[in-house]
Amino acid sequence: MTPRLACVIALGALAVLGAGCGSTAPARFYTLTSTAPPAAMASDVSIAVGPVSVPGAVDRPQIVVSAGANRVAVDEFNRWAAPLGTDIARVVAANLTALLGAPRVTQFSQGLGADADLRVAIDVQRFESTLGEAALLDAVWTVRRAKSGGSQTGRTTVREPAAQSGYDALVAAHSRALARLSQDIADAVRALGRAAR
Repeated sequence: MTPRLACVIALGALAVLGAGCGSTAPARFYTLTSTAPPAAMASDVSIAVGPVSVPGAVDRPQIVVSAGANRVAVDEFNRWAAPLGTDIARVVAANLTALLGAPRVTQFSQGLGADADLRVAIDVQRFESTLGEAALLDAVWTVRRAKSGGSQTGRTTVREPAAQSGYDALVAAHSRALARLSQDIADAVRALGRAAR
């Protein structure tokens, strides 16, 4: 092999490698958002939201979408900007702040929120995403009084349609489903407050 032919082959190989790298789609990152309307009255109750557990199948950076009756697809280029359980806790806390007019709502972590009046634990049983169709949320939750005991447990199951076929619409549908979950939890907080009087 002549040096000139070796150079041409090497340049061709570099061009092929460069073309392959240039065609990779950029990753897009999504976050859930608070959509609850503000409360008419203010509350001085302090609430810690967490822990939040999510199913192992969706507890990953990539957005997992349904691809059939017993099949899912893990999308490498459409990802959650934060761990899903953390993002759910953040959104529920923001929704509760708005729904209850309670400025002292935090995400529970070690040392933070330990002295809150109420603690909200959420166990997400199903968090399903179907592009162009709907977002499904099924969660069991418990609101517990920290000092005096007493708790209320409930289950929220909601299917929110996705208005369009893209990931933006799907994530917005999940955010609306979390608003419904937050409303159920806010109702339980109010009921526990009435029972304490």
